Amino acid sequence: MENRKVLKSGEFLIDTVQASDVFIPEEFNEEQLMIAQTCQDFLETEVYPNLDKIDSPDISLMRTTLEKSGELGLMGIALPEDVGGFGQSFVTQMLAAEKIGAGYSFSVAFMAHCGIGTLPIAYYGNEAQRQKYVTRLATGELIGSYCLTEPGAGSDANSGKTNARLSDDGTHYILNGQKMWITNANFADLQTVFAKIGNDRILSAFIVEKDMPGVVIAPDEKKMGIKGSSTAQIFYNDVKVPVENLIGSQGEGFRIALSILHMGRIKLGANVLGAAKKAINDSVQYANERKQFCVLISTFGAIKFKLAQQAIRTFAHESATYRVSKDIDDLIVINKASGMEHGRATIEGISHYAVEAAILKVYGSEALDYVIDEAVQIHGGMGYSAEMDVERGYRDSRINRIFEGTNEINRLLIADTAIKRAQKGDFDLFGPAAALYNNLDTITDGKAAGENYYEEKRRYLANFKKVILIALHGVTTHFDKKLAKEQEVMNNISEMIMETYLAESLALRIEKLETLKADNGIYRDMLDVYVYDTADLVRKSARDAFNSFADTELLEKLDNAVERLTKVAGVNVKESRRRIADKLIEDNAYKF
Repeated sequence: MENRKVLKSGEFLIDTVQASDVFIPEEFNEEQLMIAQTCQDFLETEVYPNLDKIDSPDISLMRTTLEKSGELGLMGIALPEDVGGFGQSFVTQMLAAEKIGAGYSFSVAFMAHCGIGTLPIAYYGNEAQRQKYVTRLATGELIGSYCLTEPGAGSDANSGKTNARLSDDGTHYILNGQKMWITNANFADLQTVFAKIGNDRILSAFIVEKDMPGVVIAPDEKKMGIKGSSTAQIFYNDVKVPVENLIGSQGEGFRIALSILHMGRIKLGANVLGAAKKAINDSVQYANERKQFCVLISTFGAIKFKLAQQAIRTFAHESATYRVSKDIDDLIVINKASGMEHGRATIEGISHYAVEAAILKVYGSEALDYVIDEAVQIHGGMGYSAEMDVERGYRDSRINRIFEGTNEINRLLIADTAIKRAQKGDFDLFGPAAALYNNLDTITDGKAAGENYYEEKRRYLANFKKVILIALHGVTTHFDKKLAKEQEVMNNISEMIMETYLAESLALRIEKLETLKADNGIYRDMLDVYVYDTADLVRKSARDAFNSFADTELLEKLDNAVERLTKVAGVNVKESRRRIADKLIEDNAYKF
C-alpha cells in the first residue's frame, strides 16, 4: 500500500486529503483495463444480441449466459484464489461491476450471483462450505441467490418470521417460512436464507439447496423492468437443512445481512455508472443523427444542456466511486496486517465505509434516473418505442432506487451513520461543530488574496462542510434523541453531505488529472458548474433544517452565516455546459 492519507468513513466532513492521495479512473493499470474490456466484449457478443429474448423472459437463456460468463472467469474476479477466483482488488471489482452494469437484466442476475448470492458464504462460511460451494459458484457451475426480504419484513429485515428449529437428533434445522423478491429464484442452485433459530430475536443465515425437499419456488413476478431477471417468492415447508449449512454462528445472520447489503450498495454504485454511460452514448449518437428544422438536434442549446448534465453527473459519480473504492482496498490491507483472514478483512473494509456506500447508492441511482430520463427525452417519440435501448433502460433503471435498501433508508443512513461514527470517537465532529455554531457572527467566507483556481475550490468545499457542521450542531442540540424521528431534517443533512462529498471527489480528481493531462479546460468546466450548483443545494438544505427549529433571531444569524459560507463566484454555466456538450458531440460517445 502506498504511503497515502486515508480517511475513515465520514471523516471527510472535518478533514481533507490532497489530490495526490486519491485514486482516479485515469490510473487504471493494463490488467484492469483488460478485465474491463473482457466484460465489455462479453456484453457485445453474448448479451446485446439476445436482449429481447432474455427479456421475453427466457430464464434458460439467462442461466446459459451466466454460465458462459463463469467459464470466462468473470464470476471469480472478487473471490480469492483458494476457491478458484482471481483475488482482484476492490477497485478492479468495481470496474468490472461498472462495465457489467450496462447489461440491463443480465447485470442484475450476474451481480446478484457474484455479490449477495456468493459472498455471504465466501466471507463468512467455514472452509468446508467454501470448498464445497464457493469453488463452484466461482465458475458458474452453481448459481446463487439471497433470501432476506419477506412479505412483512422489507427495510426492517430483522422482523422476519422465517424460523429454523433444531431437530430432535440435532443433525438438521427444520426451516419454515416465506421469502419474496428473490433475484435468480427460478434458476439458482443455492439460496442464502435468513431465519431465526427457535426463539432467537436475531437472524441466523443458512445455505439451502434448491432441490432440498420442501423448497417451493413460485412462478416469476411480472415486473416493470429487468424482465429477464428471475424474481419470485420462495416457500420453505419443513425443509431439513443440515446443521453444517449454518453460515457463521447462531445469531450472526443480521450482521451478515447488513454487511452484505453495504457491499451490494457500493457495487450498485458502480453498476449504475455503466448503465449511465450506455445511456449517454445512446443519447449523443441519436442527437447526432436526428434532424429537426433541417439541422441536427445536437446543435440545439436545450439538447446541449441535457447532454452536459448527463456527463457532469456521471463524471462526478465516477470520481466518488473510485475514490472510496481505493480507500476500501487500503483498509482491507490494514485489516489483513492486523491478523484478519481474507474474507473478514474484506467485508470489514467494505462495511466500514457505510456512509460513502449509502452516498453512492443514492446519488448513483438518482443520477442514472436523470440520465436515462433525459435520454428518452432526447429521443423524443422514438424514446418511448420498445425498438430503442433507452426504453428498456428507462424501465430497468427504476428498480435501483429500491434495491439494496430504499433510497429513503439510505438517505437516513448517511446522516445517522456519520453522527454515530463521531459519537463512537472515530473522529471529532461535535467539537468543531460547536465552535462554529457558537461564533456565527464571526464567520467569514475565508477568501484570501492571490488564491489559485484549486485553492478557491478547496475554500468553497471547506465552507460547505462548515455549513454541514453548523446544521448538525443545531439539529442535534435542538432535537436531541428525537432527531431520528425528524426524517425530513435528517434528509436535509444527508443531502448536504452527499453533494459535498461528490463535489470534493470531483475536485480532487480534476486537480490530480491536471498533472496527467495538459488540457484540462473541459474538466474545469465540469467542476465550475458542479460547485456552483452545489452551493445552492447546500444553502437550501441548510435553511430548510434551520427553519425546523430556530426562532426569528437565531434564524437570522444562521441565515447570514450560511449566506457567507455558500457564496461562490459567478459562472457562465451556459457556455461551460456547451463546451462539455460539444466535446461529447464531437466524440459521439462518452470519452471523459
